[in-house]
This record gives sequence, structure tokens and C-alpha cells, in this order.
Amino acid sequence: MEQKELVMQWMDEGMVSVPQVLLMNYRKLNVSEVELVLLLQIFAFKQKGHHFPTFEELANQMTISASDCAVLIKKLMQQQLITIEQGDSTGYESYSLKPLWKKLAESMLQQSRQSALQQAMSEEQDLYSLFEQEFGRPLSPLECETLAIWIDQDHHDSVIIKAALREAVISGKMNFRYIDRILFEWKKQGIETLEQARDYGQRFRKQQSSPEQVQRSKKAVHFYNWLEQ
Repeated sequence: MEQKELVMQWMDEGMVSVPQVLLMNYRKLNVSEVELVLLLQIFAFKQKGHHFPTFEELANQMTISASDCAVLIKKLMQQQLITIEQGDSTGYESYSLKPLWKKLAESMLQQSRQSALQQAMSEEQDLYSLFEQEFGRPLSPLECETLAIWIDQDHHDSVIIKAALREAVISGKMNFRYIDRILFEWKKQGIETLEQARDYGQRFRKQQSSPEQVQRSKKAVHFYNWLEQ
């Protein structure tokens, strides 16, 4: 057979686009390599319009027997990874991979939630460490509780809490009541990003550093006193 004819034959056979998510996550569904290939063979047959290949047809594409295919198909159905559907109009049976895609989606969603939880826990731990570093001592139980309330109840982003801590450090007022007032004021003003917090603080410092304020304070350095608001 000439090379041109061979290439044309390959093209006539078509191509199977394998979902990357399946290759990356099949082990988490307790699917073995042989079962994976069987699923891919079913997927390939369906893409060609053959929705219910026989055990013999599947086995011919693999290195296992038709009886082994039957056993694996039964196992995959018990694992609720595939089902056999009855056609509404044609009446023909067909394999459905919808349960497989559903389980993959659920697995990915669970991974995403777990990753987000781990990231949140890491950020929270970093936040506690930062506060202890700036305060130069371990936080008291009441301070730890206050910090937890800012995160869990008030839903302040860790970046905003760090910005409020920085504001307190700049102002030389290292206490939780002062930081809590900053967070309250920022939330009231709709401040949700670090850039907004910086701009807001700079505006007030400029007001405090106006010529009238400087002359009245004899060039003393002023910072915005959040507790007076």
C-alpha cells in the first residue's frame, strides 16, 4: 500500500479526542488501566456512531477476552461509571458514559473545594503569625477570637486585614480595637482591595498633612486616627 493511501486510510478511520480530565483522574475513581482502556474503547465506538458494541467487538480492540470484557463491564456498571440506556425512538440499547462524566465532575469539584480550604487555612495561619510578629508577642485568646471573627463572621479578606494591621503599625496604635475600627470604616466605604485601602489611607494622610494642619502642629507627623471617627 502506498504511503498516500495509508494516510488516507488513517484519516478515514477518524480520530478520538480523549478527555484530559479522565486521564488525570481515573485512579481517583478506582479505575484500573485495563478498565480505562475499555472505557476509551466504548467512547471511541460511540464517536463512530456505534453506541452498543458487543463484548467480542470490544475484545478485538484489546488484549483481553470477550468474557473478561463482560466481567469488566459488569464491574463498571456496579461502580456506577457506565449504564445501559434504551433508545426512546429506535429502541436500541446503548452504553452511556454520563455517570462517568458526572463522577469526574464531582471529583474535580471536591478537589477544588479541598484546595481552597487548604489555601484558606494556610493564609489564616500566615495571618496569625504576622500579627504575632508585629505585636512582638503571642496573641491572647481574646485577640485570637477577634481575628477569627474578622475572618469567619465579618468575612474580611486576609489581604484587607493585613492592610489594616499595616495602617495600625504606621499610626503607632498597635491594638485590636484600633484595627477593628479601621476594618469597620473600610467595610462601610466599600473598600475590598489592597489598592483601595492604600488610596483611602493616603487621602486621609494628605488631609492631615495640609499646610494648616502642619502649622498648627508645628510640623509634627500626623496619622489618621480611626478611633475618633
